[in-house]
Amino acid sequence: MYIDCIHVRGLTMSTVLLNSKSLRAENINLRASARQKALIDRAAEVQGRSRSDFNLDEDAFRRFMEMLDAPPSTNPGLARLLATKAPWDK
Repeated sequence: MYIDCIHVRGLTMSTVLLNSKSLRAENINLRASARQKALIDRAAEVQGRSRSDFNLDEDAFRRFMEMLDAPPSTNPGLARLLATKAPWDK
């Protein structure tokens, strides 16, 4: 199992495939700025990969999945925000 995932300044693109034998028969299109596209292309180039083949290795995928499975950390600011009534509810 592996995941194609990249997060660049507010842009996240990910595709999870169950095994490496899965065929990539589907395209995913997304809008990105020219700067974001250039950054993605440069990162892929540095690793000797194409934009379409920009994958995490097994160890990075395992760490990513552990972060997803972990309970959220305490965020006092978010708790305070959620406890505040909206102006129209007062």
